[in-house]
Amino acid sequence: MQILAVDVGTGTQDILLFDTGRDPENYLKMVMPSPTLSVARQIREATAQRRPVLLTGVTMGGGPSAWAAGDHRKVGLPLYATPDAARSFNDDLDAVQRELGIQIVSEDEARALARREGIAHVIMRDLDYPAIRAAFAAFGVDLRPDALAVAVFDHGNAPPGVSDRQFRLDYLAGRLRSDRHLSAFAFRADAIPPIMTRLQAVAQTAVEQSSLPVYVMDTAPAAILGALEDPAVRSRPNAQIMNVGNFHCLAFQYREGEIVRLFEHHTGLLDRSALEGWLRALAEGSITHERIFADHGHGAVVLDPAPVPLDFLAVTGPRRGMLVGSQLPVYFAVPHGDQMLAGCFGLIRAVADLEPEWANPIEAALRHAQGRSLW
Repeated sequence: MQILAVDVGTGTQDILLFDTGRDPENYLKMVMPSPTLSVARQIREATAQRRPVLLTGVTMGGGPSAWAAGDHRKVGLPLYATPDAARSFNDDLDAVQRELGIQIVSEDEARALARREGIAHVIMRDLDYPAIRAAFAAFGVDLRPDALAVAVFDHGNAPPGVSDRQFRLDYLAGRLRSDRHLSAFAFRADAIPPIMTRLQAVAQTAVEQSSLPVYVMDTAPAAILGALEDPAVRSRPNAQIMNVGNFHCLAFQYREGEIVRLFEHHTGLLDRSALEGWLRALAEGSITHERIFADHGHGAVVLDPAPVPLDFLAVTGPRRGMLVGSQLPVYFAVPHGDQMLAGCFGLIRAVADLEPEWANPIEAALRHAQGRSLW
């Protein structure tokens, strides 16, 4: 059995070919620039050439691509986008037009613009499966997985007047209150909640490009689940586990292998001291949604306020260096020898939960054949 796992971040897309015929240390893997960086590069090239830009495709991650689009408009160059592509920057299309100066066009108008000489046509999508297949083929690997699993971060489509931060936190809380396993944040392609528009978009792309069974998951829970592949983390049922992403920090507090609390904040608004303070409050049970939200984070979920000793903090993610030199009991998780692949290993674990008939071969391949973890 083979499963291609693709963890799409802001800086990189991390790619792992899970294979039950190999040991994990011999899995084929790639760490490549993220799709939003690729889109940003194409827009900036057009800006340098003084060319108008047309964005089509589906809703994808923003960040660098949004900054490039904003800079393109600041120098007075035209930028057009179809509604789905424009939602990569904001679900409120009026805000996209008002704040970025992007002109929203219909699909028919976009097709006409794409034929116009001199326009730079950029396709928005979080996954390029043909490109991944071509990369493997360059090394003589004919990529034919049995399934495709993709992780992206999704704020969700907040209704008008509702904070994206609050909407995202409410979604996290709702999922955990119904199921405290991290695989609660993973879905088959046909079972994604309608509010999770980025997850739906990447699933649609994956199905259309690959014709494979497709599974999607939120990036931060995938990284936490993947960190548990490190035996040192897996052996600590009262651990704190945190993913320090380029844009977001998400931390979970466990007690006896069960999630009891979490908080999510914006990485760029934190330094080491502030982050340590929030982690201490998470362990103590004194953390509150209101305090995190007032600090411009997403918020906190407290399912059980009873304190847990902060004696083990597992950390993963591209900005984990923020905690180098911390006075907290930090352990940098290394699942199967590669911290960059934590999200991919989390995706594989989630697929095992979603497809019970695959659980045993996945367990055996990951060398945890003693049975399903409480985590």
